[in-house]
Amino acid sequence: MTAEQLAGEVVGRLRTAGHQAWLVGGCVRDLLLGRRPKDYDVATDARPERVAALFGKSEQVGAHFGVMLVRDNAAQVEVATFRSDFTYSDGRRPDAVHFESDPRQDVLRRDFTINALLLDPASGEVLDYVGGRADLAAGVIRAIGEPAVRFGEDHLRLLRAVRFAARLDFVIEPETLAAIRRLHPLIRKVAAERVRDELVCILTEGGARRGFEMLDGTGLLAEILPEVAAMKGVAQPPEFHPEGDVWIHTLLLLEYLRNPTITVALGALLHDVGKPSTFRVAGRIRFDGHVEAGVALSREILRRLRFSSQQIERVAALVANHMRFKDANRMRESTWKRFLRLPHFEEHLELHRLDCLASHGRLDTYELVRARFAELSAQELKPKPLLTGADLIAAGYQPGPAFARMLAAAEDAQLESRVRTPEEALDLVRREFGEPSRACN
Repeated sequence: MTAEQLAGEVVGRLRTAGHQAWLVGGCVRDLLLGRRPKDYDVATDARPERVAALFGKSEQVGAHFGVMLVRDNAAQVEVATFRSDFTYSDGRRPDAVHFESDPRQDVLRRDFTINALLLDPASGEVLDYVGGRADLAAGVIRAIGEPAVRFGEDHLRLLRAVRFAARLDFVIEPETLAAIRRLHPLIRKVAAERVRDELVCILTEGGARRGFEMLDGTGLLAEILPEVAAMKGVAQPPEFHPEGDVWIHTLLLLEYLRNPTITVALGALLHDVGKPSTFRVAGRIRFDGHVEAGVALSREILRRLRFSSQQIERVAALVANHMRFKDANRMRESTWKRFLRLPHFEEHLELHRLDCLASHGRLDTYELVRARFAELSAQELKPKPLLTGADLIAAGYQPGPAFARMLAAAEDAQLESRVRTPEEALDLVRREFGEPSRACN
């Protein structure tokens, strides 16, 4: 059973049992826009204990807020009791809720009009208490009621407004936009994990460039990503970057994103984050050390936003290696193979493609590297070593700092087909580093 089918069954069973029940929120918005919803939510006047009695495969996920999760194998649907909320002392959750029997009261507590529509999946009937259908048709993001009140209740709504506008290519209604600009410092109070999740959605759901332009225009960017805001006005050599400054270049990368992985999207955003701090003019504009600075800043930013260690290292690797493509025509065979066997090399290739499109527009190096990557097998890129540390010890060499250099030299020769057997690899070490008794560590 799909989530859509489960949602229809939940609504039907609740109604058969004498309750009001409607699809609600983002799934209704997406269905009316002709989009495929990511998930389905149901709103009902049934209390949580009644939902539990009607659906054996259910569990409480927000008992205080009247939210139950109904499952059927992999499909799941959130079922929430109509409610009205009281004050929000923490800028995230209501201090108390009151269960309601009137769906209108439930709608009035929600964030934006386009997310406050109720739909009967069987008949197609829509309940609209706040003008959500008109705003959907006009392409408008509008806070329900007084915008400042909505944003004061849950500060994350400041970012959600931008996300919905970017994803749907809508505009933010003037009073709602003015409130975001006025209240943007509140975003500092939001947990880093919640900010992270909204940023990921802005970067990966479509409309990333527009999303970041709106983050900048509302003041939110300087609050949550000051290192990215610092890119504005940082000039670049026009012969390499005719598009403009570092900010414009980064926006162009975001514009070219198409269904990216989270790490590619973050790499596109952060690959040049080291440029503002390394900018100098010495005959021409230079950014000496911007890669190293960018790696350090990327790790700092992603740790601050509570990304996983694995994600942080993957993005750091993208930043660290994005300039290596310019040397492709000059690489030795061993260097080529070590480059191409970087973990997740497809992501490095994609970031390079985006980087080219967002600057000079030439893809000749990208095509060269892509073709080479396609023609070499995993075994060719990383063959079983002909020589190991144990082999060196058996040959009489004492473990020490020189071991790494010896093994690297043997591997270089193996990757370049200059040695093909363990004996040839050991002979190479003896020639380059001396016999065991004379080898210098």
